[in-house]
Amino acid sequence: MLNRYPLWKYLLILLVLVVGVLYALPNLYPADPAVQISGASGSSAVTAADMKQAREALDDAGIGVKSSSLKNNTGLIRLEDDDKQLQARDVISDTLGQNFVAALNLADSTPGWLRAIGAHPMKLGLDLRGGVHFLLQVDMDAAIKQRLDVNASAMRETLRNERIRYRNNEVGDQSIHFTFASEDDLEKAEDLFQQQYDNFTFQQSQEGRGHILTMTLTQQAVSDIQDYAVNQNLTTLRNRVNELGVSEPLVQRQGPSRIVVELPGIQDTAEAKRVVGATANLEFRLEAASDTPADEQESFKFRNDPSRSAALMKDVIITGDRVSSASTSFDQNGRPQVNINLDGAGGSKMTQVSRDNIGRNMAVLYIQHKSRTRKVMEDGQQVEKRDTYTTRRIISLATIQSTLGNQFRITGLDSPTEARELSLLLRSGSLAAPIYFAQERTIGPSLGQQNIDRGILSVLVGAALLLIFMVIRYKAFGLIANAALTINLALLIAAMSLLGATLTLPGIAGIVLTLGMAVDANVLIYERIREELRGQASVQQAIHNGYDRAFTSILDANITTLLVAIILFSIGSGPVKGFAVTLSLGIITSVFTGVVVSRAITNLSIGGKPLKKLWI
Repeated sequence: MLNRYPLWKYLLILLVLVVGVLYALPNLYPADPAVQISGASGSSAVTAADMKQAREALDDAGIGVKSSSLKNNTGLIRLEDDDKQLQARDVISDTLGQNFVAALNLADSTPGWLRAIGAHPMKLGLDLRGGVHFLLQVDMDAAIKQRLDVNASAMRETLRNERIRYRNNEVGDQSIHFTFASEDDLEKAEDLFQQQYDNFTFQQSQEGRGHILTMTLTQQAVSDIQDYAVNQNLTTLRNRVNELGVSEPLVQRQGPSRIVVELPGIQDTAEAKRVVGATANLEFRLEAASDTPADEQESFKFRNDPSRSAALMKDVIITGDRVSSASTSFDQNGRPQVNINLDGAGGSKMTQVSRDNIGRNMAVLYIQHKSRTRKVMEDGQQVEKRDTYTTRRIISLATIQSTLGNQFRITGLDSPTEARELSLLLRSGSLAAPIYFAQERTIGPSLGQQNIDRGILSVLVGAALLLIFMVIRYKAFGLIANAALTINLALLIAAMSLLGATLTLPGIAGIVLTLGMAVDANVLIYERIREELRGQASVQQAIHNGYDRAFTSILDANITTLLVAIILFSIGSGPVKGFAVTLSLGIITSVFTGVVVSRAITNLSIGGKPLKKLWI
């Protein structure tokens, strides 16, 4: 019989609809602004007494608390007001002290019975939730310079161990130069370096009485160093973002030398920028002895007293890369300090050097890579130029009184905040190359909520206009199309929630476009039915032919659009990908609801009935 589905097909459609509604429901429960409390170390566990103390402090500060919970030694306090989230975190941090970490969070408010089946709301992008967007530029020249400095230090140590005398050593843009007094020393050094450093090309020259060995990085080596710098910085930035306690952050590479960092929900943008963009690192060096040659030492000023300076050896014992963990505390005089644990290689090197130099001073050098902008005139126009520079200051110079191991302390810091930031940077790792802020964009929570409200309004207005148009144009069949349209929207939201897709403003545009495309399928079907009726076909035959013969056109139109969406997803980034994801899922749900669901409703309502006239 025409226009009748078998029972199993109706049941299958019903199952899809029930599952879709269940997984779309969590989006009716928006996330609560919250503060998450955890121990600063594995030995610090949050207790019920700590949670009570935190809640009392919030009550005293006039901050409304919705609820609090304690699970797996981690506390979560949900707040009534978004605007009080940052203040609540500061109040909790001051109340509980340094043994605990308070981080901003957005707590899921989905009911437990929905979470039990794995149902969660859609993730919201930066433009909807609010937060900060950074575009970071990796300094490739500095990455090469840092690698050359490390190699030059190792080469000098090798020459000293082999008792090969050299006059001078310089590091260029992509090369290292050694000057020797005799050609014999140069030949020995070249043979030695060729065995250990296969990423250099070697060239000999002579200047006056000096014999110069120039070692230049190969192009492959330069490319590898730059690629490593970006990848290592990616890892370090992800670690730093994790330390900030941000939920669902985005840290990804963009192009050959840029990194995008998006931190949804972050309100303290100053702290985020300070931590993400910080390029602080440490170097441990011995103080130069009185008989140290001038070309083997460098002079640095003290960080807390620029009028003082000290001469240090050029050779670096270890850097902050060898720090496995770091924490903050206070010394016996109440001044902040950082407690450091070194990894195996770093501990061995520190033990060896300190054992051989008891009674000698060792300095901790604090290194920061910075940039400043200045305005210059070019071609009659004023443009901004960015200059990069590096500061190196001594924060500690102390006598080695005994052999040092894997654990020791750094003092000389100005404030507890500085100590906390330094320990965070050391825990998360140092950057392989300096980074600079090429672009910065901040979206406040209120603007994010405004984007959500306007996005929802656009969907509602678009849907309302479509519903009215379909009823006016197609009468009863317009009601069927409207029911399919509503189901399509629910299935699209469920699919995005189930797949963990992130909803952005362009994604909302994709939803609006999907609604139009879903109605377009019904328009093709209904116009085809009208043509069949004008051709004197029976009502049931017209319905049957309308759905069957319009299907090919609907499929072709949606496949071409899906191909474009796939291309956008493949080559696009950020907002473009968000639009492509929503559009792709919308195409699939539109075909299903426009063809299968609407036909099932038609079959159930009028299928197989002897109709004389069709209200279309």
